[in-house]
Formats: sequence, C-alpha cells, structure tokens
Amino acid sequence: MTDEAYQVYIDAFSPEENCMQEWARLAKLAGMKYAVLTTKHHDGFCLFNSKLTDYSTQKTLNRDLVREFVEAFRAEGIKIGFYYSLIDWHHFDFPHYGDLQHPMRTDPKAFEEEPQRDLNRYLDDMHGQIRELLTNYGKIDIMWYDFSYNNPVETGLPNMKGETWRATQLVAMMHDLQTDLIYNNRIGSNGGMLVADPELYAGDFTSPEQLVPPKGMMNEKGELVPWEAAITMNHTWGYTNNPFAYKSSETLIHALVDAVSKNGNLLLNVGPDARGHFPELAAERLVAIGKWMDQNAASIYDCQAAPVDKPEWGRYTYKPATASQGAKLYAHIYERGVGPLPLAGLEGKLKSATLLSDGTRLNMDRPWNVSKFPNDAFLELPWFDSLPDDSDTVIEFELLDGVNLAE
Repeated sequence: MTDEAYQVYIDAFSPEENCMQEWARLAKLAGMKYAVLTTKHHDGFCLFNSKLTDYSTQKTLNRDLVREFVEAFRAEGIKIGFYYSLIDWHHFDFPHYGDLQHPMRTDPKAFEEEPQRDLNRYLDDMHGQIRELLTNYGKIDIMWYDFSYNNPVETGLPNMKGETWRATQLVAMMHDLQTDLIYNNRIGSNGGMLVADPELYAGDFTSPEQLVPPKGMMNEKGELVPWEAAITMNHTWGYTNNPFAYKSSETLIHALVDAVSKNGNLLLNVGPDARGHFPELAAERLVAIGKWMDQNAASIYDCQAAPVDKPEWGRYTYKPATASQGAKLYAHIYERGVGPLPLAGLEGKLKSATLLSDGTRLNMDRPWNVSKFPNDAFLELPWFDSLPDDSDTVIEFELLDGVNLAE
C-alpha cells in the first residue's frame, strides 16, 4: 500500500476522548502491573507530539495520545512502557527498494529514489523521537523495540540490527535519560541475550512472541534469562470483531500461569476498535482474568518456577521464603483426575494445604491406597467430579520447617 492509499486511514483515525481511562480501568481490574503502548508502529505514524515529524496525532487531531495513555495508566498505579518500531515505512530515508520488510521493496519508484536516501538522517530522527519519549512523559519503566533483521546480501543494503541502529549510542542515551529503564532484546542480533557472550545492547529481557516457551528461556550457558511472552487475545495484534478468533478466558489464564511457572511474564495484547474502545469480547476476558486474580493473585505476584517437576494435572508456581514468611508452593490444578492428587517427590515436605480462593484448609492425611508410592505426597480432594474453579483451582502449600525444595 502506498502512502497515498494509506492516508485515508490516517485521516479517519479519531478515537474518542477519555478512551484510555477505560483501558486503564480494565487493565487494573485484570491485575496488570505494567502496560506497553504502541507509540509508533512500522507505518511510522506517531501517537505522540514529535517535533521531528508532522506524521502524528498531534498534527491530525491536535492530541498527544501517548500523554493521555501515560496519565490514565499512571493514575491507576500501573507502570509505563512504550513500544517503538525501529522500522519506519513512511520515512523517506528508511531503506525501501530491496529491503526484506518494506512494502515498497519492488516498486520502480522506490528504485529510482533509493540513491537519494540517507539512513543516517533516519537514525537522527529515530534517536530524536526516542529521546522525546524518554524526556517528555516523566518516569518510563520499559522500552519495547521492534525489530531487527538481515537483508539479502544481493541488495547491498545493511542488516537492520545492532550498530546499524547506532545501538551502543542508543542504550547510553536511554540509561542517561531514564536510569531505571529496562528494554527488550530486539535491537541486537538474532541471538541477543541468549548467546554466551551477549552484546552490550542485547537487552534486559527477551521477548518470545505468540507462545510460552516449553522450559522458559535459557542462554547458551544454560542460565535462565528474564523473559516475557507477548501474546494476542485473538489471531491479530489489531482489532477484530470475529467472535471465533478469540482465545478463551481459560486459555489466557493458563498462559499467565504457564509463563510464571517458567520464570516469565505475560504481555497480553488488546486491539482497540476504531473509536478507541476495547472490544466487548476483550473486556469480558479481562474481567474474567481479574476475577480469577482477585482470588489467586498470591500464586502469581512475586512467584517463579518451582524447583520440582511440572505435574501432569497442571502447573506449579513458587514463592521463595522471605524474612517474614516461609516459602509457598502453589498447585494450579487444571484437571481433576481420579483419586487423590499426586504430588510427585513431595512426601514429608508439606505442612498444610489451603484452597487459595477462600482459605479452606484441606486434609493432609496420607490416603490409605498410596502405600506403593512412598516418595510422593497425595492430597485428598473433597470435590469428586469437578473443581471449584474450572479455569484453574489453586492450592497453597506451606512447607515443613527446614525443607528446601531445591535440594
């Protein structure tokens, strides 16, 4: 699509006033602790007031939507993150003809104009816009960049990664402007922070997309690295009104639990409609996640992978001991199964069991029919055919004094 064809959508884009208060309220209700707004995507259109371009909502609407987002989410106590596309298909000086990603990569006009482009002019503007984002909106917690790639050798174009972006300079500027800022792994090479000797600009966390990795994320040395799964509610990062495209609330809750059970976070995408509202189907799911979190947040916040094997019936999350309380093991039960709940390798290590949602204490006496499994603990469940929560029933276990599950 040419800039001219795309302009009709730019001209029509006019979200309603105060829509971001609605977003922030639903994010808070769902239990979210941070949020990331797309400030500029690959199309180059900015949702903020940039002095470096007129291609923005400041020009078309006389509105700085990034400022509206920051004010709404900060009022709810939610940390602020900015997505920023390293790619810019609108900027004249970003490589066009032959570029692996650019929509105009085969356009004869782009071929004619290519000698006039100067990537350094684009990089000056890119760094300038990131400086604006990190200067004009108070404390920013996360920068989420997208994305780096290799161009075909035959094009003669640079590989769009690492120092092509002036990465070392960019990271220094970020840390100078926002000392507590963290950023993702997509500035650098494909290996990023997963290689044995990562680059300076490899990032603070890695960002797998549309999946929860089977065992979390580890570098070449076998060391765990911080990570966050970026997942859509439906089949697209944007808006859809197709009711059959949405993942269920249960699936999304399981994705959250699965991420935490592997030392990760979940970045859950919502695509607002043309008026700036969250689709009803998305809002319903956020409310359902929030209802589950109201009862089970202790099994998510400040939790990590448990030092025990993943069970067949669900997942474990684990909260290490602190100065004020002992360690807690959380069993996330997805399937009731038959008979007592098997807790492999945990016999003699558990002190008590509580249904997390309402505090009901469960019987920890060892069942009569498990004598052939001396190393495994078993929990008698008082629900014979179903579970209290069809999405995920959570049991909180206290450990016996002196027990260290990691040993």
